[in-house]
Amino acid sequence: MSRIGFIGLGRMGRPMAINLVRKGFDLTVLDIQPAATAAVVAAGATAGASVAAVAQASDIVVTMLPSSVEVEAVCLGADGVFANAPRGALLMDMSTIDPLATDRLAAAAVAHGMTMVDAPVGRLAEHADRGESLFMVGASDADFARVKPLMEAMGNAIYHCGPVGSGGRTKLVNNFVAITLTQVNAEALALSQRFGLDLVRTMQVLLGTSAANGQLRMNLPSKVLAGDTTPGFTIDLAHKDLSLVVGAAHAARVPMPVAAAVHEAFSLARAAGHGAIDFSGMTDVLCEFAKIDKPRLPKGWTPG
Repeated sequence: MSRIGFIGLGRMGRPMAINLVRKGFDLTVLDIQPAATAAVVAAGATAGASVAAVAQASDIVVTMLPSSVEVEAVCLGADGVFANAPRGALLMDMSTIDPLATDRLAAAAVAHGMTMVDAPVGRLAEHADRGESLFMVGASDADFARVKPLMEAMGNAIYHCGPVGSGGRTKLVNNFVAITLTQVNAEALALSQRFGLDLVRTMQVLLGTSAANGQLRMNLPSKVLAGDTTPGFTIDLAHKDLSLVVGAAHAARVPMPVAAAVHEAFSLARAAGHGAIDFSGMTDVLCEFAKIDKPRLPKGWTPG
């Protein structure tokens, strides 16, 4: 079995790494937060002393980091993954980053005798806890076959989207829709509140027509509409992804005025100090701005 390095043990990375250990993978892990590393070591992993040490001990290096800046910092340079991993090793980046950065990293990997897979993650942190993540994968056929067993240990939905770079680009398309729907739902529910409508009836109507959407059915009832805005995917991260969407759209010469508007709505939420809450909390943020009572469903209510 391949030796796996795992760098980045945040809210998503930690449970994914633990699931790999539980499925029998030989894991060397590293995070800037010692407590995060300790949690995965307690599950059976080995702590790496540095990025270079992790790379030297690995046939496949997995990165799960906040942005392009961190991924490039970890991979490039004399102390990075590419300079220290053995020839023939593979980098699997599961971060959501600028697609042009993925292209640069893939070229650098080849220059160092390695290959790269981009496999950003869909769904939320609670899905990662249960080993139910979704992966959008950009890879050659050979590299996809090489990393598929890892993804099967961490998730239950795996889509080979095309060559390296396709995974991250698919993730941006997906997250544009998911985040925009969150904003649309927030505005609709705030309007319903201002009108004095019954929230249950409003939800039943919305879910019974073509207005229905996955965020309204799956995420809002269990999060913000239940009074829970503890983060699974924060407003800050949603804003970061929208920044990537707008930037990638500009680079590709695709006009996306809705993306730009939603990006600014999330900028306002961050400026008001709400960046650390779950992105479903945009409903509460909008109601706070408009001085409207926050919508709450009855305890135990579920979509019919």
